[in-house]
Amino acid sequence: MRTRCFGFLLIVLMPTAALLPTPSAWADGPWTTYRGNPQRSGNTDGKPGPAMPKVLWALKSTDHFIASPVPAGDKLIVSAIGGLNVPSVFALPLDGKGKVAQLWLRTTPYLTMPTVSSPALLGERLVLGDGMHQSNGAFLHCWQLADGEPIWQLRLPGELVHLEGSPTVANQRVFIGGGAAGVLCVDPERLMLEGKAMTQAEISKLLAARWQAMLQRYEQEKKADPDFAIPPSKDQLPRPSPTIVWQQGKDRWHVDAPVNVQGELVLVGSAFLDKEKVGDRALFALKAADGKQVWRQPLKYNPWGGPSVANGIVVVAGSTIAYDTKALKGAKGNISAFDLATGTPKWSKDLPGGVLGSVAIADGLVVAAATDGKVRGFDLVTGDRRWIYEAKTPCFAPPAVVGKVAYVGDLLGVVHAIDTTTGAAVWTLDLGKDPATAAPGMIYGGPVVHGGRIYVATCNLEGPNAGKGTVIACIGSR
Repeated sequence: MRTRCFGFLLIVLMPTAALLPTPSAWADGPWTTYRGNPQRSGNTDGKPGPAMPKVLWALKSTDHFIASPVPAGDKLIVSAIGGLNVPSVFALPLDGKGKVAQLWLRTTPYLTMPTVSSPALLGERLVLGDGMHQSNGAFLHCWQLADGEPIWQLRLPGELVHLEGSPTVANQRVFIGGGAAGVLCVDPERLMLEGKAMTQAEISKLLAARWQAMLQRYEQEKKADPDFAIPPSKDQLPRPSPTIVWQQGKDRWHVDAPVNVQGELVLVGSAFLDKEKVGDRALFALKAADGKQVWRQPLKYNPWGGPSVANGIVVVAGSTIAYDTKALKGAKGNISAFDLATGTPKWSKDLPGGVLGSVAIADGLVVAAATDGKVRGFDLVTGDRRWIYEAKTPCFAPPAVVGKVAYVGDLLGVVHAIDTTTGAAVWTLDLGKDPATAAPGMIYGGPVVHGGRIYVATCNLEGPNAGKGTVIACIGSR
């Protein structure tokens, strides 16, 4: 799965010292984890989306957007895959108007593996994993938010190793699931370069000297034979790598879902792969300090969206199918809640549709979108169903919830706004039919709501519009 379009590589000649900024204090905050917060609400500023929707800007593409976009400062960060699974990650102006253009782009040859997950913020930096189920081996990347310049890179080799789930930044560490690599805790400030532990200042000095040597060599080659002289690229410089603090579940679990960190606990959803007969279908709580297991609870179905947490309750959804539109018929799902401290089960609900995305929790309500074309609201404490909304089209993407409204995207590219008090429709917007977008496509990565605007992207990996154009859209008020 995953596909279409080649981006252009931007080579920017700038001082190499800027690759490794002076260490500065950074703290956990908005968008340091998947969907913005541990509740996976897809919103962090408390500002609801528009009462009457209008597409404020749209960027049409031939890339496919699997992951949710991430608002970061004045930028919108989007990862994508194109033809032959060519990866790209780029930034757009968050408050763009009319025709928007990329602010920066990272793609091949620096990126070599598909990119299907959302990044997390690490101060003024971004952390993002790559790889997907069809690939083996992956990289964890750290880039400058301002210009996308690489800072460090961690290589994780191995069969069925991929970083599909978004990282979480917490407790001055980076936590991420790695498929068959299990779960890793990484110290982003303790760096190694060519087998040696070095400070950021030492690395900056060394790389600056090498960059200058490369530039001097290029000038010499231009004088000797200008027709064959090739300008150097920053991608030719070695990259420092961060230190792995601990790793748990390697070759025993299969962690594709984003992890969730709550205080001193790391919550991990692990799948069992029926075809490969590997993994452990369960929810784990680990100590953030050393990765030791605190508790384990088996799960009925694979937790592709990972756990959501609020008020000391962990809620995790599952599905009998993965992201496969051909397997929609007969898919089943489950939502289960557990006590955060002990793992004691609190409630469980079986559903006639798979829940692939994470649930969103807000105002004591658990909102889940399912492949049977229904969106459901459950009481966080009791599990009692409060309402059901008929989207009428299967949903893969996780919902966003803010201001008593849930925003859900379906597999026809329709965005639904739902009243979370009653479950009634507030409005719908069809990205395929709206003249500002006119791009039918499936929504895999859930909408996010920021600054009163909704940001959503589509893909056409398969289905009735397979291979056709896609869109990133900003939806605001009329």
